[in-house]
Amino acid sequence: MTRSHIVLLIIIAVLIGAFFYSDLQQLLTLETLKAKHQALLAYTNAHPVKATIFYALIYIATTALSLPGGALLTLAGGALFGLLWGTLIVSFASSIGATLAFLAARFLFRDLVKAKFAERIKAVDEGMARDGAYYLFTLRLVPVFPFFVINLVMGLTAITTRTFYWISQLGMLPGTVVYINAGTQLAKIDTLSGIFSPALLASFALLGLFPLITRKVVSAFQAKQIYKKWAEPDKFDTNLVVIGAGAAGLVAAYIAAAVKARVTLVEKHKMGGECLNTGCVPSKAFIRSTKLLAQFHRAAEFGINGIKADFDFAGIMERVQRVIETVAPHDSAQRYRELGVDVIKGSARIISPWAVEITTPEGTRTLTTRSIIIATGSRPFVPAIPGLENIDYLTSDTIWNLREQPRRLLVLGGGPIGCELAQAFARLGTQVIQVEKAPRLLTREDAEVSTTIMEKFSQEGIDVRLEHTAKQFLAEKDEHILIAEYRGQEVRIVFDRLLLAIGRTANTTGFGLEDIGVELAPGHTVRVDEFQSTNYPNIFACGDVAGPYQFTHTAAHQAWYASVNALFGSFNKFRTDYSVIPWATFTDPEVAHVGLNEQDAREQGVAYEVSIYNIDDLDRAIADSAAHGFVKVLTPPGKDKILGVTIVGQHAGDVIAEFVLAMKHGISLNDILRTIHIYPTMAEANKYAAGVWKRRHQPETLLKWIARLHAWRRG
Repeated sequence: MTRSHIVLLIIIAVLIGAFFYSDLQQLLTLETLKAKHQALLAYTNAHPVKATIFYALIYIATTALSLPGGALLTLAGGALFGLLWGTLIVSFASSIGATLAFLAARFLFRDLVKAKFAERIKAVDEGMARDGAYYLFTLRLVPVFPFFVINLVMGLTAITTRTFYWISQLGMLPGTVVYINAGTQLAKIDTLSGIFSPALLASFALLGLFPLITRKVVSAFQAKQIYKKWAEPDKFDTNLVVIGAGAAGLVAAYIAAAVKARVTLVEKHKMGGECLNTGCVPSKAFIRSTKLLAQFHRAAEFGINGIKADFDFAGIMERVQRVIETVAPHDSAQRYRELGVDVIKGSARIISPWAVEITTPEGTRTLTTRSIIIATGSRPFVPAIPGLENIDYLTSDTIWNLREQPRRLLVLGGGPIGCELAQAFARLGTQVIQVEKAPRLLTREDAEVSTTIMEKFSQEGIDVRLEHTAKQFLAEKDEHILIAEYRGQEVRIVFDRLLLAIGRTANTTGFGLEDIGVELAPGHTVRVDEFQSTNYPNIFACGDVAGPYQFTHTAAHQAWYASVNALFGSFNKFRTDYSVIPWATFTDPEVAHVGLNEQDAREQGVAYEVSIYNIDDLDRAIADSAAHGFVKVLTPPGKDKILGVTIVGQHAGDVIAEFVLAMKHGISLNDILRTIHIYPTMAEANKYAAGVWKRRHQPETLLKWIARLHAWRRG
């Protein structure tokens, strides 16, 4: 707490203490008000301005300090100023006082609560951003909820001061009118509780539902407005049309078929999408071949001499294709037809919210549908760099067509794709130059992760050029040249082949989104809400085309929500859960990550402590000559709850699964420490990381007394 916080707390405490010490609360009773009514009324009539200011200040102070007596003061307003002026004065005074209490709670406690309950507060803030005004309005309309509690609790959320003020003034108005009106009949009131009859409270409760009902009505009206220029069919050919048969589209179609909906899946290229044909599957097959070659080169470390590894680059690339062909039946049209999906190979175009035009070699037809899911994926991003159009560049989509090994490969990009492929080609003997404009590789990971990978790349002969910005490509005679800027200087980099690996961009054009007005987000993905719905309530999007994550597993995760909401959203909808998202980069060593890392925690202002276990001390890693890397766990200060984990090491993508499960189901580090792990395995590193946390939080005082007990028992 800062000095300002302490000073404000002292001032508030002194004022509250003075109120109770001086017995001022005895003055704020119905009996006192009735006894002093005539005298107060005479003073008010004689000095209306002074009486109004004095009354308003007392009301503001009482509300701001959350003191008892608000109801009595409101009655006094009616008794002294009448219904109209009393309502006006109390409405503003109560709203100003409530806002001061709100601001004090925010100033004193918001940061503390945010640091202690970061994840919960984040969820609350998201909810308040979405529905805060409606919830506050509902609470204000129902006098059953103590207003001072609402003031303080709302101060801990991210609702804006302006919204809090005007919603409070509007929401408290009905209750204020009831009390002010009762105050005008002061002589007839025997108890404060008598003001609100059960019938009146029930009426307020029903009134409290008004804002939520209003929101539903507004949403329905907005939906009707967006559909007004379209004619809805009287009946539909299918329940769901899914456009795109990548990871997201396949899962969406599978779920729809599993719940016996009629679903049509349209794919214009290859079943399985980017992951099967040009992404995860081919890249991991390629990495496995090059990793085996790297292990042969390390044979002497394992006591094996004389191993010679000859390879044919074209043969390795043919193996990649064989792996794709072996996996392909899992995603094939035949399999999905057997599951009950109507699979069509063709181009889809949305021509209305309920109609999709499908073009195949046989012709064009139109399907009417209740709902549509857009799962069109993404493609490699190609930057607008002068001269690039003259280079026969490669991307993560086209590199698998290579059959001749590049002698000098320039990899533009230092993210996961660039790092994985740079290392893989270097292990084949290609001279790899990797160019990255950032000051380190893998910028989404913590700095020590980047350092570990950088050191490994240096050992394997990869020429990594950090802080190099590509400015121009030149084609001179038989050479290609990149002109890059490095700290204000021009650098020339010569290469034979170029691999662009600087991200992917969503496929949002060519299938009718622009024609019907489906909105796009600033990152040029399809804009979706928390239910995966677009601005058309019956059109959904999932996977790379929707973001924010571009992983196969998150695409499948989103697809479940999109499909269920598309089919059953009129009955109940489910918000997509992004609370635990893992990912891995399949370099050697692998990098796996779930939840917060240190740079995320710092950016979000989350208090944390770090427990690190170095894998070079792990028996299995030593036995495998893979004794490098670490397990790093973030926890709240003093607690064993897992906020996030980063693992660098052999099989990190597999080992981290235990932490993913733990975070999803609230399993703590103490729980992991008490769990038996097979010896010797890499997974033991998780238990040892939990042990690092435990050793730092052992009860030192208790252990000292136990030591004394043992000494006493020895005699």
